[in-house]
Amino acid sequence: MTVKIQSIHFDADAKLLNFVESKVGKLNTYSNTIIDSEVFLRLDKSSSLENKIAEVKLLVPGNDLFAKRQCKTFEEATDQAVEAIRRQLKKKKEKAMP
Repeated sequence: MTVKIQSIHFDADAKLLNFVESKVGKLNTYSNTIIDSEVFLRLDKSSSLENKIAEVKLLVPGNDLFAKRQCKTFEEATDQAVEAIRRQLKKKKEKAMP
């Protein structure tokens, strides 16, 4: 699985990119059918503190999985989005089993 990361409205540093790549890469342990993943890190232009948005999209056979979270830090938003995707993968796997 390849992890494509795009940062929108800011330049992400290497530490953040490595963090996101390792978190999303761990999703391979839950499913071996993941084809590709896309992560969008977006800086919202609102004045609130929770203006960091992480969107994670997994390309899997059938329906693609998507999660979007908005938090104070990109790390926290990524953690929550990856956790939501993990739950979706688990649910999809349970549905597939008879």
